[in-house]
Amino acid sequence: MLVSRFRASWLLLLLLWAPSLFAQSSADGPLLTPAQFLGYELGARFTPHAELLRYVDHVVQHGPGRMKLQRYGQTYENRPLELVFVASAENMARLDDLRRDNMRLAGLEQGNAQGPKPAVVWLSYNVHGNEAVSSEAVMQVLYDLANPQNEQMQQWLRNLVIIVDPCVNPDGRDRYAQWYNRVRNQQANASPYAWEHREPWPGGRYNHYYFDLNRDWAWQTQQESRQRITVYNQWLPQVHADFHEMGPNNPYYFSPAARPFHADLTPWQRKFQNIIGDYNRQVFDKNNWLYFTRETYDLFAPFYGDTWPSFNGAIGMTYEQGGGGPAGVQYIKTDGDTLTLTQRIAHHHATSLATIQAAADRHEELVREFQNFYTTARTKPKGDYKSFVLAGSSDPGQIRALTEYLDRQQIKYGYATKRSKRTGFNYATGKTETVQLEPQDVVISMYQPKSTLIKVLFEPQATLEDSLTYDLTAWSLPYAFGLKGYALKDQLPAAGVAPKNAKNQPAAISNTASTANKPYAYLARWNSLPDVRFLGRLQQMGVKVRVADEPFETEGKQYQRGTLIITRTGNESLGARFDQLVRTQADSAGVAVQAVQSGFSTSGGDLGSRSVRPLKQPTVAVLAGPGVDASAFGEVWHFFEQQLQYPITVLGTDYFNSVPMGRFDVLILPDGNYLDILPERTLESIKTWVRNGGRLIALEGASRFLAGRKDFLLKTKPTDSTAAKKASPYASLRRYADSERERLSEQVQGSVYRVQLDNTHPLAFGYGSTYYALIRDPLNYRFMPEGGWNVGVLKKDSYASGFTGRKARRVLTDTFVLGTQDMGRGQVVYLGDNPLFRAFWQGGKLLFGNAVFIVGQ
Repeated sequence: MLVSRFRASWLLLLLLWAPSLFAQSSADGPLLTPAQFLGYELGARFTPHAELLRYVDHVVQHGPGRMKLQRYGQTYENRPLELVFVASAENMARLDDLRRDNMRLAGLEQGNAQGPKPAVVWLSYNVHGNEAVSSEAVMQVLYDLANPQNEQMQQWLRNLVIIVDPCVNPDGRDRYAQWYNRVRNQQANASPYAWEHREPWPGGRYNHYYFDLNRDWAWQTQQESRQRITVYNQWLPQVHADFHEMGPNNPYYFSPAARPFHADLTPWQRKFQNIIGDYNRQVFDKNNWLYFTRETYDLFAPFYGDTWPSFNGAIGMTYEQGGGGPAGVQYIKTDGDTLTLTQRIAHHHATSLATIQAAADRHEELVREFQNFYTTARTKPKGDYKSFVLAGSSDPGQIRALTEYLDRQQIKYGYATKRSKRTGFNYATGKTETVQLEPQDVVISMYQPKSTLIKVLFEPQATLEDSLTYDLTAWSLPYAFGLKGYALKDQLPAAGVAPKNAKNQPAAISNTASTANKPYAYLARWNSLPDVRFLGRLQQMGVKVRVADEPFETEGKQYQRGTLIITRTGNESLGARFDQLVRTQADSAGVAVQAVQSGFSTSGGDLGSRSVRPLKQPTVAVLAGPGVDASAFGEVWHFFEQQLQYPITVLGTDYFNSVPMGRFDVLILPDGNYLDILPERTLESIKTWVRNGGRLIALEGASRFLAGRKDFLLKTKPTDSTAAKKASPYASLRRYADSERERLSEQVQGSVYRVQLDNTHPLAFGYGSTYYALIRDPLNYRFMPEGGWNVGVLKKDSYASGFTGRKARRVLTDTFVLGTQDMGRGQVVYLGDNPLFRAFWQGGKLLFGNAVFIVGQ
């Protein structure tokens, strides 16, 4: 009887599922609406990413000759990344010709564009996973694009090629959708206090490594970004629209954008922002929907899905619907109205169609102005500087990293052909002066298609028309990569390839001795991330490595502190594999190693000196969970897994008290609020672990938490009582409307500062006397007393670039930035600034590598 009931139940389920199953597997039936395909109305629930892609495939199969599906990559969690290309049958038949013609308009492919030139529109949905409405709305958009009965849409498609990315961030979306669908009530509970509106740590906003993909357009540190932008750069659309959500009590935002506008946005780009805004406004006014424009969302920093496309010739736009992760399916707002997912879908659907219509109606202007943008870029580049130079004598690993980055951006570069002296802006000094150029120097000319993007990425100081901006105000590549660089007002001749003796050529074993002539040791300079990667790989292979604490000279070459020394002695157990292991890992990491035949040094300590100490392979842990900033944790996690390929153990804050810390050598505390994570009893156990030889690395908020606590030497500076006494008695009489701007006086909007380094300390090995830090919070610390080491400090006149408020500038003078403290047999490393920020600040990665692998060994 139980069997019969079991079979009957499955038969009933099969009958209920059958229509959906047959529809999904067949392209012969009719084109189904999202509701017909999914079995529920859009807005009733959140659709898993796999179901979304099944509907995408269904729509494409019902648009033969007018739609094309392209899988362009996969996420870190192996979910597919797909694009849908939509055009009229005539344009789809010559799709690649249209793509090549578009690149010809930009001057990035040879020849002249032929025939009709439709505008290219790229629509990106769900870059933030818990802003999940956009991937619901895109299903209705795709249905409209595919529906042959929609005559208006088919008319628009005659003038356009539309590229749709249904979900930029599948990992984040599924993290949110699966959680919400699991915890929601059977009937959605609109109360903002309900569980379904309280998304747990880390939230679905981010990708697998908890990176914000909307801030990765310029840097492309994440797998999803690199794969997407590879295709983007093959098309370079005239319009790019990015669909988002904001807090649930907000209405809807569309262009025109807020100030500040970056100075290099063209008048046409600003004008067309208004034009598309007018199309959207008409729809919203007709439906009596609330909206706002010209507030909050500016067009300044180049990291976003509106700005980076704009600096590549597009009309870049952000759309923001009130809702986001807290909103769920229904949400009671503070005004008493209930916001529904159905409403949110309708709004994104409407702006999608309005964008398509505006581009179709004005396609000829879009194409013409796109061509003008690139023609001007090639022939009359903007700005005072016409060439940017990176010194080839800088670290070869960083130079390689920079040129690889330029390749991804389609930025052409060459090399200086001869030694010469020029007048130019020196990034290191912040002054215009005479600079010496060498033949191996990397030269980027502004006379090329991507010159606008070059100017934005290299300009020493971006013009900021309004200090109320959304994000960072400084990001110049020479600072970010920690390279010596110059900006010149004249065009510098350059060769297409590097000289054969250039120091930035691919790494190799420098000694020509054969493997049969076994060297005494191998030496590797310590300059950048590839060197850290090389050390980590050797240690994982069981190779013993030493480090030089003092400079030395051997066989006619100078070596600085931090040089890695891999001696045959100590590695006998590897036998004949020793040489091959070192050479293979050096080649893999992109590091040059020097084989030497003797342990004798002509100056400095010999290779067996006390100034050369062994490095133990560290076992590393990082704290994650509620209280820890998810992005800050993700930056550490990504650093080890993707950049170093070195093992790291993630410890949850919910069970950290039960972890036997003696099994770990290093504990990393990312930025966060540690009041609840590390109560006094837990902190005492951590101090005991440090005293027994552990190494505690505290970043940003973790350093602030430790400052002033018992046994920790880091202290904050006292309040400036003198300034308070001198303040006007009327200072407290402030205008309410000015409150936001007054707060700016205490803020740092992502500014670059020159940190003075003690490079004799292991934390600063591999650096010169300064390090460029991207400061995002006022660091109000005293210099550490005896027992601690002030490895990196800000003195007077340390500012280099970006916006810093008046009061914040006073704080950022004579302040501690980074250093160490001895505690028993262990050490505490304080990093007041985050050297791993968003994975793009390349110049700080060696610093963090020192903290993990070199300090305290």
